[in-house]
Amino acid sequence: MKTQQRHWTLEHGWRPADAGPVALCAQLVLVFGAPDRLRDPRRLAELAAAYPEAHVVGCSTAGEILGTAVLDDSLVATAIEFDSTAIRVADTPIDGDGDSCDAGRRLALALPHEDLAHVLVLSDGISVNGSQLVEGLTSRLPTGVTATGGLAGDGARFVETLVLHDRQPRTRVAVAVGFYGSHVRVGYASLGGWDPFGPERLITKAVGNVLFELDGQSALGLYKRYLGDYAANLPASGLHFPLRVRVADDRPPTVRTILGIDEAGQSMTFAGDMPVGARAQLMRANIDRLIDGAMGAARASHRVGAPTPALALLISCVGRKLVLKQRIEEEVEAVREVLGPGATLAGFYSYGEISPFTQSAHCELHNQTMTITTFSEL
Repeated sequence: MKTQQRHWTLEHGWRPADAGPVALCAQLVLVFGAPDRLRDPRRLAELAAAYPEAHVVGCSTAGEILGTAVLDDSLVATAIEFDSTAIRVADTPIDGDGDSCDAGRRLALALPHEDLAHVLVLSDGISVNGSQLVEGLTSRLPTGVTATGGLAGDGARFVETLVLHDRQPRTRVAVAVGFYGSHVRVGYASLGGWDPFGPERLITKAVGNVLFELDGQSALGLYKRYLGDYAANLPASGLHFPLRVRVADDRPPTVRTILGIDEAGQSMTFAGDMPVGARAQLMRANIDRLIDGAMGAARASHRVGAPTPALALLISCVGRKLVLKQRIEEEVEAVREVLGPGATLAGFYSYGEISPFTQSAHCELHNQTMTITTFSEL
């Protein structure tokens, strides 16, 4: 398994300028970039010409990861040449939140199931209920096959996200990459590092990923009361204060981030489900614990006895980026410290992360986590 990375900026163009020896044999190119850069047909034509045999798949971001650097307003392309692993790609439109579960089912059924080892999924980050997308996808995958991936980003704007399959960046779509064969080894993990505060409250009214009431009171009103001055900048300021949602005592809680608010309806829309009867609690950042969470995810993603990863795909939340600010590269450096210099690091800052918490857990949508997927071949 070989990889090669290139980086495009307005100032310097593509660096390196030459696509290198991987170009002619690469089966997959992962492209993550700022929405305006991903929309430019010239850049996509250049990638298609440089990697003629590869599927070009990616999405818009809230920041791009290249090695231990975190970038903005750029494109990062990671070409992958597998020795013994086959690749299949499928995509499907998403007709709003209510179609999310069916969209996941369609993706799973569009990929051939024989010899399927793993699925990487990238989705629109706004017009989707990520929890339902994951539920639909995993319900139709073969036993033992799991999925990882994330929701596309749009900086901190929350206006429009794009998903790329070959030369077509589109809104309201999800794409799945299937990895086939017995030689590929995939590890994955997802960890956060946020601290809960305030009382746990019962979700008393919600529809899907739209939350209306906590403890019988306006959820938006309660949330604004806790945010104080931050409330004026919702929904972006909500990234600093996600909700921890606990469905049952025997299941790990998940973290949910706000995508939008509705003043008229006094509701908040989240990236994933807010089940009635679950308990929700506000969270806030602890910077050192966020960095420790990234390191912990790296450790958990590397299977005991597996080869050193050739590629680590890092999908972290935009909320972490806004909180860590000038320390943002520390969480990527923490991953490098664990995985070592031999692993190519690529990825993006997202509106949601898809992964099991650990190797034996159920696949879920997360927010405010660092999610890592490692790839190697035997």
